[in-house]
Amino acid sequence: MDKKIVRKGPLSGGRRGASGAGAGRGSMRAASRARGAARSSSSPSRPRIHHPHQKAFLSAGSSRTQQAAPAAGGARRMRWSQAMNANALRAYFRAKGEETGCLAYRARMHRLFAELEPSLTVTEQNLADRVRYILRSNIFDVAELERLRREAVPSSDENATAEDAAPQMVEQPANVDAAVNTPVVVDSNDDGTVAQELELEHMRSTLEEAIVETRCTPLENRPRLPRIALSKRNRAVVRALNPMLVTYLEASRDLCETDSILFGAALAVCRIIGAKVSTAGRATGHSSAIPAWRRRIEERIAKARALIGRLICFRSGNNRPRIVRTVRMAFAGTNVSLSQPDITQKLTESIDDLKQRIAAWGKRIRRYTERSTRFNQNRLFQSDQKRLYESLERPMVSGTGPAPNQADTVAFWRGLWSEPVNHSEGPWTEVVASQCAGITPMDPVIITPDDVAEAVRRAPNWKKSGA
Repeated sequence: MDKKIVRKGPLSGGRRGASGAGAGRGSMRAASRARGAARSSSSPSRPRIHHPHQKAFLSAGSSRTQQAAPAAGGARRMRWSQAMNANALRAYFRAKGEETGCLAYRARMHRLFAELEPSLTVTEQNLADRVRYILRSNIFDVAELERLRREAVPSSDENATAEDAAPQMVEQPANVDAAVNTPVVVDSNDDGTVAQELELEHMRSTLEEAIVETRCTPLENRPRLPRIALSKRNRAVVRALNPMLVTYLEASRDLCETDSILFGAALAVCRIIGAKVSTAGRATGHSSAIPAWRRRIEERIAKARALIGRLICFRSGNNRPRIVRTVRMAFAGTNVSLSQPDITQKLTESIDDLKQRIAAWGKRIRRYTERSTRFNQNRLFQSDQKRLYESLERPMVSGTGPAPNQADTVAFWRGLWSEPVNHSEGPWTEVVASQCAGITPMDPVIITPDDVAEAVRRAPNWKKSGA
């Protein structure tokens, strides 16, 4: 049987049997050349650039003219620079700031943008879409958006509003609440544009409410602010609120008002990020607070005492279901059954063990308290000796009854010191007297006022008598 051999030659179109993306590229290039030749014959030829300086000059021409120029296949998408984006936002904020209904701002925004960028030709819809894209894509951060908004809104109106609103915020809280609770009407075609704008308005209203609340609250009733985490979101909130504080701080009259503004800003940050703020008021001091370790030990003592009471009730014959359940939980894992004969002895041993534990826990509390007291006194002595000595002084207890007269006082002390008293002296006193008979008596010491003045001259004022 003869085998027919067929010789494989080169494929048509220049393909050599190569696989992959480059297969058949000769035929594809040929077709592309044919299409290019047909297009070049029907369209006018472009001038060829021979000099490199001429090429650089043409490429460095007006970017806006080049961006707006149509391509061979249709209109080319215009590239927006950072300055153009900023001008678009300025026009948007200025158009939004001149009205209250937030409805017919697009025509005004288009007119303002045409004044800022006269060389650009964009439609009203394209400009609105571009502003929506800028706000959605976070091209500018919150602080930059706030700066652009302040630049766009007329500064005279803003400063006048701040000067009228900031000092009188305490006197007219109803106007602030009315402004905060005013509903915002949003255009249906501008869903994403006002996302960050609404967030800024929420921050601004929260800041105003916090400042009003802080100004109306006494210092001792202010809430204690927690320590917030240094996350990116929290830092962004702080950076967004910082420019808003300028109007309030410029209108501040004294340090108390400045303190209220700053505390209100910190309270607003805590509310915006969702931090837990205590509403019970600020504590007056930390001395009355019970340490956590003492609370834990006291809770153990309370539970042990409650268990002792249940065990004593069961031992005395109380078989209520709650008592029995508690006793079984107490003996869980000890192989002790409530029906065994020596259950009374087991109960007594368990009660004694709990009493010993309570005594040990009480000694631990006293030992820890003494150590903590010594430590605090040593630290206070190194930092402020005056406060230490003041804490060691006993409070003066004044009697509520009538004060004694001078005759009764003299008679009382004369009866103690003037009348001789016969003491019972043991034989050891005679031994001590015989040993001290050879000691020469010390000369009498006379202390003059000059000696006292010299002794206390170098002492601190609060260590002197009567200070």
